[in-house]
Amino acid sequence: MTNFYLTTSIPYINGEPHIGFGLEVTLADVIARYARQQGNNVIFTTGTDEHGGKIEEKAKELKITPQALADQNSAKFRELATVLDITNDRFIRTTDKGHEQRAQIIWKNLSKDIYKAKYTGWYCVGDEAFFTETVVKENNGICPAHNRPYDKIEEENYFFRLSAYNDQILKALTDGSFRVVPETKKNEVLGLLKEGLEDISISRPKEKISWGIPVPGDKTQVMYVWFEALLNYITVLGYPEHEDFKKFWPANVQVVGKDITRFHAAIWPGILLGLGIALPKALYVHGFVNVSGQKISKSLGNVINPAEIVKTYGVDAFRYFFLRHIPSYGDGDFSYEEFERAYNNELGNELGNAVQRTVVMIEKFQDGVVGNIPPAEHDNAVYHQAIADFKFDRALDSVWEQVRGLNQFIDEQKPWTIAKEGDTEHLREVLASMVSDLLEIAESLVPFLPNTAASIKSIFAEGLLHAQKTVLFPKIENYKTDKVEKG
Repeated sequence: MTNFYLTTSIPYINGEPHIGFGLEVTLADVIARYARQQGNNVIFTTGTDEHGGKIEEKAKELKITPQALADQNSAKFRELATVLDITNDRFIRTTDKGHEQRAQIIWKNLSKDIYKAKYTGWYCVGDEAFFTETVVKENNGICPAHNRPYDKIEEENYFFRLSAYNDQILKALTDGSFRVVPETKKNEVLGLLKEGLEDISISRPKEKISWGIPVPGDKTQVMYVWFEALLNYITVLGYPEHEDFKKFWPANVQVVGKDITRFHAAIWPGILLGLGIALPKALYVHGFVNVSGQKISKSLGNVINPAEIVKTYGVDAFRYFFLRHIPSYGDGDFSYEEFERAYNNELGNELGNAVQRTVVMIEKFQDGVVGNIPPAEHDNAVYHQAIADFKFDRALDSVWEQVRGLNQFIDEQKPWTIAKEGDTEHLREVLASMVSDLLEIAESLVPFLPNTAASIKSIFAEGLLHAQKTVLFPKIENYKTDKVEKG
Protein backbone atom coordinates (compact mmCIF):
# COMPACT_ATOMS: atom_id res chain seq x y z
CA MET A 1 0.00 0.00 0.00
CA THR A 2 1.45 3.36 -1.08
CA ASN A 3 1.23 6.41 1.18
CA PHE A 4 -0.49 9.41 -0.40
CA TYR A 5 -0.58 12.92 1.11
CA LEU A 6 -2.93 15.64 -0.09
CA THR A 7 -3.62 19.18 1.20
CA THR A 8 -5.86 22.13 0.44
CA SER A 9 -4.89 25.70 1.26
CA ILE A 10 -6.15 26.86 4.64
CA PRO A 11 -8.63 29.75 4.29
CA TYR A 12 -8.34 32.91 6.36
CA ILE A 13 -11.15 32.98 8.93
CA ASN A 14 -12.06 36.67 8.69
CA GLY A 15 -15.14 35.85 6.58
CA GLU A 16 -17.79 33.21 5.89
CA PRO A 17 -17.09 30.14 3.73
CA HIS A 18 -18.16 30.70 0.11
CA ILE A 19 -18.44 28.62 -3.04
CA GLY A 20 -14.81 29.33 -4.07
CA PHE A 21 -13.46 27.37 -1.14
CA GLY A 22 -16.33 24.90 -1.53
CA LEU A 23 -14.93 24.21 -4.99
CA GLU A 24 -11.38 23.75 -3.65
CA VAL A 25 -12.21 21.20 -0.96
CA THR A 26 -14.43 19.31 -3.42
CA LEU A 27 -11.63 19.13 -6.01
CA ALA A 28 -9.26 17.84 -3.34
CA ASP A 29 -11.85 15.35 -2.11
CA VAL A 30 -12.06 13.80 -5.59
CA ILE A 31 -8.29 13.29 -5.55
CA ALA A 32 -8.46 11.73 -2.06
CA ARG A 33 -11.35 9.39 -2.87
CA TYR A 34 -9.74 8.32 -6.14
CA ALA A 35 -6.40 7.67 -4.40
CA ARG A 36 -8.15 5.49 -1.81
CA GLN A 37 -10.04 3.68 -4.57
CA GLN A 38 -6.66 2.81 -6.13
CA GLY A 39 -5.58 1.22 -2.83
CA ASN A 40 -3.42 4.04 -1.43
CA ASN A 41 -3.07 4.90 2.26
CA VAL A 42 -4.27 8.53 2.25
CA ILE A 43 -3.87 11.48 4.59
CA PHE A 44 -5.98 14.40 3.36
CA THR A 45 -5.79 17.65 5.32
CA THR A 46 -7.55 20.99 5.31
CA GLY A 47 -7.96 23.61 8.05
CA THR A 48 -8.01 27.32 8.87
CA ASP A 49 -5.51 30.19 8.99
CA GLU A 50 -6.19 32.19 12.19
CA HIS A 51 -3.46 34.70 13.10
CA GLY A 52 -2.67 38.23 11.90
CA GLY A 53 -3.73 41.84 12.10
CA LYS A 54 -6.97 41.37 10.21
CA ILE A 55 -8.28 38.93 12.83
CA GLU A 56 -7.12 41.19 15.64
CA GLU A 57 -8.88 44.18 14.04
CA LYS A 58 -12.13 42.29 13.41
CA ALA A 59 -12.19 40.89 16.95
CA LYS A 60 -11.75 44.38 18.38
CA GLU A 61 -14.64 45.62 16.26
CA LEU A 62 -16.85 42.76 17.57
CA LYS A 63 -15.63 43.30 21.15
CA ILE A 64 -14.44 39.70 21.51
CA THR A 65 -10.99 38.13 21.78
CA PRO A 66 -9.13 37.05 18.61
CA GLN A 67 -9.25 33.47 19.92
CA ALA A 68 -13.04 33.63 20.31
CA LEU A 69 -13.38 34.93 16.74
CA ALA A 70 -11.05 32.20 15.49
CA ASP A 71 -13.04 29.51 17.31
CA GLN A 72 -16.33 30.82 15.98
CA ASN A 73 -15.28 31.12 12.33
CA SER A 74 -13.09 28.02 12.15
CA ALA A 75 -16.13 25.97 13.17
CA LYS A 76 -17.96 27.25 10.05
CA PHE A 77 -15.24 25.93 7.75
CA ARG A 78 -15.20 22.60 9.57
CA GLU A 79 -18.98 22.42 9.11
CA LEU A 80 -18.61 23.19 5.38
CA ALA A 81 -16.45 20.08 4.98
CA THR A 82 -19.24 18.01 6.54
CA VAL A 83 -21.95 19.61 4.38
CA LEU A 84 -20.01 18.91 1.17
CA ASP A 85 -19.23 15.31 2.15
CA ILE A 86 -15.50 15.98 2.30
CA THR A 87 -13.42 13.06 3.56
CA ASN A 88 -10.49 14.96 5.06
CA ASP A 89 -8.59 12.96 7.66
CA ARG A 90 -7.32 16.00 9.56
CA PHE A 91 -8.37 19.59 10.17
CA ILE A 92 -5.53 21.85 11.30
CA ARG A 93 -5.92 25.23 12.95
CA THR A 94 -2.93 27.55 13.10
CA THR A 95 -3.90 28.36 16.71
CA ASP A 96 -3.40 24.70 17.64
CA LYS A 97 -0.64 24.46 20.25
CA GLY A 98 1.09 21.75 18.23
CA HIS A 99 1.25 24.00 15.16
CA GLU A 100 2.57 26.96 17.16
CA GLN A 101 5.29 24.87 18.79
CA ARG A 102 6.38 23.24 15.54
CA ALA A 103 6.37 26.60 13.71
CA GLN A 104 8.92 27.81 16.25
CA ILE A 105 11.04 24.69 15.65
CA ILE A 106 10.92 25.42 11.90
CA TRP A 107 12.02 29.02 12.53
CA LYS A 108 15.04 27.76 14.47
CA ASN A 109 15.84 25.21 11.76
CA LEU A 110 15.82 28.01 9.16
CA SER A 111 18.07 30.28 11.26
CA LYS A 112 20.97 30.15 8.79
CA ASP A 113 18.69 31.85 6.22
CA ILE A 114 17.01 34.36 8.57
CA TYR A 115 18.39 37.84 9.23
CA LYS A 116 17.09 41.13 10.63
CA ALA A 117 16.85 44.29 8.54
CA LYS A 118 14.87 47.53 8.20
CA TYR A 119 11.96 47.45 5.80
CA THR A 120 9.96 50.25 4.20
CA GLY A 121 6.84 49.47 2.24
CA TRP A 122 3.12 49.95 1.65
CA TYR A 123 0.91 47.60 3.65
CA CYS A 124 -2.80 46.68 3.58
CA VAL A 125 -4.22 45.05 6.71
CA GLY A 126 -7.10 43.67 4.60
CA ASP A 127 -4.66 41.64 2.50
CA GLU A 128 -2.13 41.13 5.31
CA ALA A 129 0.40 41.96 2.58
CA PHE A 130 2.91 44.55 1.37
CA PHE A 131 2.60 46.19 -2.06
CA THR A 132 5.10 47.82 -4.40
CA GLU A 133 5.25 51.55 -5.09
CA THR A 134 4.02 50.84 -8.64
CA VAL A 135 0.87 49.04 -7.47
CA VAL A 136 0.10 51.74 -4.91
CA LYS A 137 0.43 54.49 -7.56
CA GLU A 138 -1.78 52.57 -10.01
CA ASN A 139 -4.49 52.38 -7.32
CA ASN A 140 -4.07 56.04 -6.26
CA GLY A 141 -3.01 54.98 -2.78
CA ILE A 142 -6.28 53.11 -2.06
CA CYS A 143 -6.49 49.33 -1.88
CA PRO A 144 -9.25 48.44 -4.41
CA ALA A 145 -10.14 45.19 -2.63
CA HIS A 146 -10.74 46.83 0.76
CA ASN A 147 -11.38 50.49 -0.10
CA ARG A 148 -8.87 51.76 2.45
CA PRO A 149 -5.59 53.66 2.11
CA TYR A 150 -2.36 51.67 2.10
CA ASP A 151 -0.26 52.26 5.22
CA LYS A 152 3.33 53.42 4.73
CA ILE A 153 5.36 51.25 7.09
CA GLU A 154 8.96 51.50 8.14
CA GLU A 155 10.01 48.84 10.62
CA GLU A 156 12.68 46.35 11.53
CA ASN A 157 11.69 42.81 10.59
CA TYR A 158 13.21 39.40 10.15
CA PHE A 159 13.80 38.33 6.56
CA PHE A 160 14.07 34.91 4.92
CA ARG A 161 16.80 34.54 2.30
CA LEU A 162 14.44 33.33 -0.44
CA SER A 163 16.78 34.61 -3.17
CA ALA A 164 19.29 31.89 -2.25
CA TYR A 165 16.90 29.20 -3.51
CA ASN A 166 15.77 30.81 -6.78
CA ASP A 167 17.85 28.56 -9.04
CA GLN A 168 16.95 25.34 -7.22
CA ILE A 169 13.23 26.09 -7.50
CA LEU A 170 13.70 26.97 -11.18
CA LYS A 171 15.47 23.65 -11.78
CA ALA A 172 12.76 21.63 -9.97
CA LEU A 173 10.04 23.30 -12.04
CA THR A 174 11.96 22.85 -15.28
CA ASP A 175 12.87 19.19 -14.77
CA GLY A 176 9.36 18.29 -13.59
CA SER A 177 10.30 17.07 -10.10
CA PHE A 178 8.03 19.87 -8.83
CA ARG A 179 4.97 19.91 -11.08
CA VAL A 180 2.73 23.00 -11.29
CA VAL A 181 -0.58 22.46 -13.10
CA PRO A 182 -1.95 23.93 -15.32
CA GLU A 183 0.90 24.94 -17.62
CA THR A 184 -0.22 28.59 -17.64
CA LYS A 185 0.40 28.80 -13.89
CA LYS A 186 3.75 27.06 -14.23
CA ASN A 187 4.76 29.65 -16.85
CA GLU A 188 3.76 32.50 -14.53
CA VAL A 189 6.02 31.10 -11.82
CA LEU A 190 8.87 30.54 -14.29
CA GLY A 191 8.55 34.22 -15.24
CA LEU A 192 8.94 35.24 -11.57
CA LEU A 193 11.96 32.98 -11.13
CA LYS A 194 13.65 34.23 -14.27
CA GLU A 195 13.33 37.80 -12.93
CA GLY A 196 14.81 36.56 -9.65
CA LEU A 197 13.13 36.12 -6.26
CA GLU A 198 13.78 38.68 -3.54
CA ASP A 199 14.21 37.97 0.16
CA ILE A 200 10.92 38.23 2.04
CA SER A 201 9.87 39.74 5.36
CA ILE A 202 8.66 36.99 7.71
CA SER A 203 7.88 38.88 10.93
CA ARG A 204 6.02 41.93 12.24
CA PRO A 205 6.62 43.99 15.42
CA LYS A 206 4.49 42.72 18.28
CA GLU A 207 3.57 46.31 19.21
CA LYS A 208 1.74 46.57 15.87
CA ILE A 209 0.35 43.02 15.60
CA SER A 210 0.19 41.00 18.79
CA TRP A 211 -2.00 38.18 17.47
CA GLY A 212 0.63 35.83 16.12
CA ILE A 213 3.20 33.19 17.01
CA PRO A 214 6.16 34.72 18.88
CA VAL A 215 9.52 34.68 17.13
CA PRO A 216 11.87 32.37 19.08
CA GLY A 217 14.35 34.42 21.10
CA ASP A 218 12.74 37.80 20.30
CA LYS A 219 9.65 38.80 22.29
CA THR A 220 9.28 42.01 20.28
CA GLN A 221 8.36 40.18 17.03
CA VAL A 222 5.68 37.75 15.85
CA MET A 223 5.78 35.57 12.75
CA TYR A 224 4.21 37.09 9.65
CA VAL A 225 0.90 35.28 9.08
CA TRP A 226 1.57 34.38 5.43
CA PHE A 227 4.89 32.76 6.34
CA GLU A 228 3.57 30.88 9.35
CA ALA A 229 0.39 29.63 7.64
CA LEU A 230 2.41 27.82 4.96
CA LEU A 231 4.08 25.73 7.64
CA ASN A 232 0.80 23.92 8.42
CA TYR A 233 1.44 21.42 5.63
CA ILE A 234 4.27 19.84 7.59
CA THR A 235 3.28 20.71 11.17
CA VAL A 236 0.04 18.73 10.67
CA LEU A 237 2.20 15.68 9.93
CA GLY A 238 4.28 16.25 13.06
CA TYR A 239 7.44 17.77 11.55
CA PRO A 240 10.22 17.06 12.35
CA GLU A 241 10.09 13.87 14.42
CA HIS A 242 6.71 12.19 13.89
CA GLU A 243 6.40 8.99 11.83
CA ASP A 244 3.62 10.53 9.69
CA PHE A 245 6.01 13.22 8.49
CA LYS A 246 8.70 10.65 7.69
CA LYS A 247 6.24 8.39 5.83
CA PHE A 248 3.96 10.86 4.03
CA TRP A 249 6.12 13.85 3.05
CA PRO A 250 6.58 15.01 0.30
CA ALA A 251 2.95 15.78 -0.51
CA ASN A 252 1.64 14.06 -3.63
CA VAL A 253 -0.68 16.97 -4.40
CA GLN A 254 -1.31 20.41 -2.90
CA VAL A 255 -4.49 22.15 -4.10
CA VAL A 256 -4.64 25.98 -4.02
CA GLY A 257 -6.45 28.91 -5.63
CA LYS A 258 -4.75 30.97 -8.33
CA ASP A 259 -4.46 34.08 -6.12
CA ILE A 260 -1.93 32.34 -3.85
CA THR A 261 0.17 30.65 -6.53
CA ARG A 262 3.29 32.70 -5.72
CA PHE A 263 3.20 31.72 -2.05
CA HIS A 264 2.93 28.03 -2.87
CA ALA A 265 5.09 27.80 -5.99
CA ALA A 266 7.96 30.11 -4.94
CA ILE A 267 7.98 30.99 -1.22
CA TRP A 268 6.90 27.58 0.10
CA PRO A 269 9.48 25.65 -1.98
CA GLY A 270 12.16 28.08 -0.73
CA ILE A 271 11.22 27.34 2.90
CA LEU A 272 11.34 23.59 2.23
CA LEU A 273 14.75 23.84 0.55
CA GLY A 274 15.96 25.90 3.52
CA LEU A 275 14.86 23.05 5.80
CA GLY A 276 16.59 20.52 3.56
CA ILE A 277 13.42 18.57 2.77
CA ALA A 278 11.82 17.55 -0.53
CA LEU A 279 9.41 19.71 -2.52
CA PRO A 280 5.81 18.58 -3.12
CA LYS A 281 5.35 16.39 -6.17
CA ALA A 282 2.50 18.47 -7.62
CA LEU A 283 0.77 21.80 -7.06
CA TYR A 284 -2.68 21.98 -8.66
CA VAL A 285 -3.94 25.56 -9.08
CA HIS A 286 -7.66 26.09 -9.67
CA GLY A 287 -9.45 29.22 -10.87
CA PHE A 288 -12.18 31.43 -9.41
CA VAL A 289 -15.96 31.07 -9.42
CA ASN A 290 -17.99 34.07 -10.55
CA VAL A 291 -21.72 34.39 -9.90
CA SER A 292 -23.87 35.20 -12.95
CA GLY A 293 -20.85 36.73 -14.67
CA GLN A 294 -19.80 38.91 -11.72
CA LYS A 295 -16.97 38.54 -9.23
CA ILE A 296 -18.15 37.39 -5.80
CA SER A 297 -18.44 40.44 -3.57
CA LYS A 298 -20.25 41.33 -0.35
CA SER A 299 -21.04 44.78 -1.75
CA LEU A 300 -22.81 43.20 -4.74
CA GLY A 301 -24.72 40.90 -2.40
CA ASN A 302 -23.89 37.83 -4.51
CA VAL A 303 -22.01 35.75 -1.91
CA ILE A 304 -23.52 32.27 -1.94
CA ASN A 305 -23.14 29.84 0.91
CA PRO A 306 -22.56 26.30 -0.43
CA ALA A 307 -24.82 24.94 2.34
CA GLU A 308 -27.78 26.75 0.76
CA ILE A 309 -27.22 24.97 -2.57
CA VAL A 310 -26.82 21.59 -0.85
CA LYS A 311 -29.98 22.09 1.21
CA THR A 312 -32.06 22.69 -1.93
CA TYR A 313 -30.52 20.29 -4.45
CA GLY A 314 -28.42 17.77 -2.50
CA VAL A 315 -24.67 17.43 -2.04
CA ASP A 316 -24.02 15.32 -5.16
CA ALA A 317 -25.73 17.91 -7.36
CA PHE A 318 -23.41 20.58 -5.89
CA ARG A 319 -20.37 18.39 -6.47
CA TYR A 320 -21.46 17.55 -10.03
CA PHE A 321 -21.95 21.14 -11.14
CA PHE A 322 -18.75 22.49 -9.64
CA LEU A 323 -16.65 19.57 -10.85
CA ARG A 324 -17.99 19.42 -14.41
CA HIS A 325 -19.26 22.91 -15.24
CA ILE A 326 -16.50 24.97 -13.61
CA PRO A 327 -13.39 24.54 -15.82
CA SER A 328 -10.66 22.58 -14.04
CA TYR A 329 -7.99 24.82 -15.59
CA GLY A 330 -9.64 28.23 -15.39
CA ASP A 331 -12.36 30.49 -14.01
CA GLY A 332 -15.99 29.47 -14.15
CA ASP A 333 -19.45 30.86 -13.59
CA PHE A 334 -22.30 29.82 -11.33
CA SER A 335 -25.93 30.78 -11.80
CA TYR A 336 -29.03 29.08 -10.47
CA GLU A 337 -30.40 28.88 -14.02
CA GLU A 338 -27.37 26.94 -15.30
CA PHE A 339 -27.26 24.83 -12.16
CA GLU A 340 -30.90 23.77 -12.56
CA ARG A 341 -30.40 23.09 -16.27
CA ALA A 342 -27.50 20.74 -15.48
CA TYR A 343 -29.47 19.14 -12.63
CA ASN A 344 -32.61 18.42 -14.66
CA ASN A 345 -31.07 17.62 -18.06
CA GLU A 346 -27.89 15.78 -17.12
CA LEU A 347 -28.39 14.32 -13.65
CA GLY A 348 -32.14 13.75 -13.96
CA ASN A 349 -32.90 13.07 -17.63
CA GLU A 350 -29.66 11.30 -18.51
CA LEU A 351 -28.17 9.47 -15.51
CA GLY A 352 -31.34 9.23 -13.39
CA ASN A 353 -33.41 8.18 -16.39
CA ALA A 354 -30.96 5.41 -17.35
CA VAL A 355 -31.21 3.96 -13.83
CA GLN A 356 -34.99 4.30 -13.66
CA ARG A 357 -35.60 2.72 -17.08
CA THR A 358 -33.38 -0.22 -16.18
CA VAL A 359 -35.09 -0.76 -12.81
CA VAL A 360 -38.61 -0.58 -14.30
CA MET A 361 -37.84 -3.12 -17.04
CA ILE A 362 -36.13 -5.61 -14.70
CA GLU A 363 -39.13 -5.39 -12.36
CA LYS A 364 -41.63 -5.75 -15.20
CA PHE A 365 -39.97 -8.43 -17.30
CA GLN A 366 -37.85 -10.41 -14.80
CA ASP A 367 -39.61 -10.00 -11.43
CA GLY A 368 -36.67 -7.98 -10.06
CA VAL A 369 -34.02 -10.61 -10.82
CA VAL A 370 -31.01 -9.38 -12.81
CA GLY A 371 -29.13 -12.67 -13.00
CA ASN A 372 -25.47 -12.93 -13.97
CA ILE A 373 -23.95 -9.54 -14.70
CA PRO A 374 -21.17 -9.61 -17.30
CA PRO A 375 -17.97 -7.65 -16.61
CA ALA A 376 -17.87 -4.19 -18.20
CA GLU A 377 -15.64 -3.89 -21.24
CA HIS A 378 -15.19 -0.14 -21.72
CA ASP A 379 -11.76 1.45 -22.07
CA ASN A 380 -11.57 4.03 -19.26
CA ALA A 381 -8.07 5.29 -20.12
CA VAL A 382 -9.36 8.81 -20.87
CA TYR A 383 -11.05 8.96 -17.47
CA HIS A 384 -7.94 7.86 -15.55
CA GLN A 385 -5.61 10.14 -17.51
CA ALA A 386 -7.94 13.11 -16.94
CA ILE A 387 -7.81 12.58 -13.17
CA ALA A 388 -4.00 12.23 -13.29
CA ASP A 389 -3.92 15.60 -15.10
CA PHE A 390 -6.43 17.20 -12.65
CA LYS A 391 -8.92 17.65 -15.52
CA PHE A 392 -11.95 16.73 -13.46
CA ASP A 393 -14.36 18.27 -15.96
CA ARG A 394 -12.91 16.03 -18.68
CA ALA A 395 -13.13 12.95 -16.44
CA LEU A 396 -16.86 13.59 -15.89
CA ASP A 397 -17.32 14.28 -19.62
CA SER A 398 -15.99 10.77 -20.28
CA VAL A 399 -18.41 9.27 -17.72
CA TRP A 400 -21.30 11.14 -19.33
CA GLU A 401 -20.31 9.84 -22.76
CA GLN A 402 -20.92 6.41 -21.26
CA VAL A 403 -24.23 7.51 -19.67
CA ARG A 404 -25.47 8.82 -23.03
CA GLY A 405 -24.15 5.70 -24.75
CA LEU A 406 -26.21 3.55 -22.37
CA ASN A 407 -29.40 5.51 -23.09
CA GLN A 408 -28.68 5.13 -26.82
CA PHE A 409 -28.13 1.38 -26.34
CA ILE A 410 -31.52 1.08 -24.58
CA ASP A 411 -33.26 2.98 -27.40
CA GLU A 412 -31.60 0.83 -30.08
CA GLN A 413 -32.10 -2.54 -28.36
CA LYS A 414 -35.71 -1.80 -27.35
CA PRO A 415 -35.97 -4.36 -24.50
CA TRP A 416 -39.75 -3.86 -24.42
CA THR A 417 -39.93 -5.15 -28.02
CA ILE A 418 -37.69 -8.13 -27.20
CA ALA A 419 -40.01 -8.94 -24.27
CA LYS A 420 -43.05 -8.78 -26.57
CA GLU A 421 -41.35 -11.18 -28.98
CA GLY A 422 -40.75 -13.62 -26.11
CA ASP A 423 -36.97 -13.96 -26.55
CA THR A 424 -36.24 -14.28 -22.80
CA GLU A 425 -32.59 -15.24 -23.21
CA HIS A 426 -31.74 -12.21 -25.35
CA LEU A 427 -33.79 -9.96 -23.04
CA ARG A 428 -31.84 -11.23 -20.02
CA GLU A 429 -28.54 -10.49 -21.82
CA VAL A 430 -29.60 -6.95 -22.77
CA LEU A 431 -30.85 -6.06 -19.28
CA ALA A 432 -27.76 -7.57 -17.64
CA SER A 433 -25.57 -5.54 -20.00
CA MET A 434 -27.45 -2.37 -18.98
CA VAL A 435 -26.84 -3.15 -15.30
CA SER A 436 -23.17 -3.88 -16.03
CA ASP A 437 -22.82 -0.44 -17.64
CA LEU A 438 -24.54 1.25 -14.72
CA LEU A 439 -22.27 -0.45 -12.19
CA GLU A 440 -19.21 0.61 -14.18
CA ILE A 441 -20.55 4.19 -14.32
CA ALA A 442 -21.16 4.03 -10.55
CA GLU A 443 -17.56 2.91 -9.96
CA SER A 444 -16.30 5.89 -11.99
CA LEU A 445 -18.57 8.21 -10.00
CA VAL A 446 -17.26 7.08 -6.58
CA PRO A 447 -14.75 9.98 -6.30
CA PHE A 448 -17.17 12.54 -7.76
CA LEU A 449 -20.72 11.69 -6.65
CA PRO A 450 -20.20 9.24 -3.79
CA ASN A 451 -23.83 9.04 -2.65
CA THR A 452 -25.14 8.52 -6.17
CA ALA A 453 -22.52 5.84 -6.80
CA ALA A 454 -23.47 4.03 -3.58
CA SER A 455 -27.20 4.22 -4.46
CA ILE A 456 -26.69 2.71 -7.92
CA LYS A 457 -24.54 -0.10 -6.51
CA SER A 458 -27.05 -0.91 -3.77
CA ILE A 459 -30.00 -0.99 -6.20
CA PHE A 460 -28.39 -3.82 -8.19
CA ALA A 461 -26.42 -5.55 -5.41
CA GLU A 462 -26.07 -9.35 -5.73
CA GLY A 463 -28.02 -9.49 -9.00
CA LEU A 464 -31.34 -8.52 -7.41
CA LEU A 465 -33.29 -5.28 -7.34
CA HIS A 466 -33.46 -3.83 -3.85
CA ALA A 467 -36.56 -1.88 -2.85
CA GLN A 468 -35.59 1.75 -2.32
CA LYS A 469 -36.00 5.17 -3.87
CA THR A 470 -34.72 4.78 -7.43
CA VAL A 471 -35.48 8.30 -8.68
CA LEU A 472 -32.01 9.64 -7.98
CA PHE A 473 -32.63 13.26 -9.01
CA PRO A 474 -36.31 14.33 -8.78
CA LYS A 475 -37.04 17.14 -11.19
CA ILE A 476 -36.67 20.68 -9.84
CA GLU A 477 -39.22 23.14 -11.20
CA ASN A 478 -37.12 26.32 -11.31
CA TYR A 479 -37.17 26.54 -7.53
CA LYS A 480 -34.24 28.89 -7.09
CA THR A 481 -34.44 30.51 -10.52
CA ASP A 482 -37.97 31.71 -9.83
CA LYS A 483 -36.99 32.84 -6.37
CA VAL A 484 -34.09 34.94 -7.73
CA GLU A 485 -36.18 36.44 -10.56
CA LYS A 486 -39.04 37.35 -8.22
CA GLY A 487 -36.64 38.74 -5.60
